[in-house]
Amino acid sequence: MGNALRHVRGESQKNIVRFIEGLSGKYSRWDIWQDFIIMSAIAIANTMGGPQAKAREEMYRSRAEKYSAKELEVFADMLLEVVAELERDPEQDFLGELFMALGLGNEWKGQFFTPYSVCRVMSAMTYAPDMTARIEKQGWVSVNDPACGAGALLLAFANECRRQHINYQTSVLFVAQDIDFLAGCMCYIQLSLLGCPGYVVIDDSLLRPSVSYDARGLLPKDGPQVWYTPMYFRDVWHYRRIGAQMDILFRNAAEQVPAEPPAPAAPPEQSQPLAETKTGQLTLF
Repeated sequence: MGNALRHVRGESQKNIVRFIEGLSGKYSRWDIWQDFIIMSAIAIANTMGGPQAKAREEMYRSRAEKYSAKELEVFADMLLEVVAELERDPEQDFLGELFMALGLGNEWKGQFFTPYSVCRVMSAMTYAPDMTARIEKQGWVSVNDPACGAGALLLAFANECRRQHINYQTSVLFVAQDIDFLAGCMCYIQLSLLGCPGYVVIDDSLLRPSVSYDARGLLPKDGPQVWYTPMYFRDVWHYRRIGAQMDILFRNAAEQVPAEPPAPAAPPEQSQPLAETKTGQLTLF
């Protein structure tokens, strides 16, 4: 663990390493990190309730029950460090960087996260020059990353919007997806703490890409794999979802009105399924 301290930067990362070191005599470093991330994600998600809250609470309990009350306080202190550091400097992939500094990528299928500096360049390239005009015309835009990891690319995009004087909390919907549960939870925590409205889909983006009943991703096909950020429930997005639902209802009603009366022997027309749209690589839509 001493090696990890040499690779981390800032007091918050060092403090988290020390917290993990204090617990690692009894538990493995991997288990501590995994439990911390998953329990933190559930704690954030369950503040909004919803149909998945009970199952996620059971998942939380199954992980928390092996720790003492004093040890669980350490997890709370770790989350506090994450909150404080992202508030101090939102221009970073705090969890992804710390994950790699701890050497956990070797245990995590040998994968690694793209450095935030690279993501910042990529987000600047993705940022549309007519973004402000598009928002003024459409009210808001959506951005999707189907292989989000810990969320660095979407975090960088949010910060690029901020540099361009765009309020991403009211003007951008963030849609993320990753096949790995731990990575999806890290992304969810960071998007939530930065106040990004949207959701993270934890599923295979090639076999089961994120789908939405509307063309702009406001109404995803719900299920246990979808994790909504707190800002997704803000009033402005709530009314936009109502508008999207009304559009779908009116469109379906219009499609079911025949151009001319059917022949008497013809059976009544069946209701059509809601249209679904599939999102691809990081893109604005």
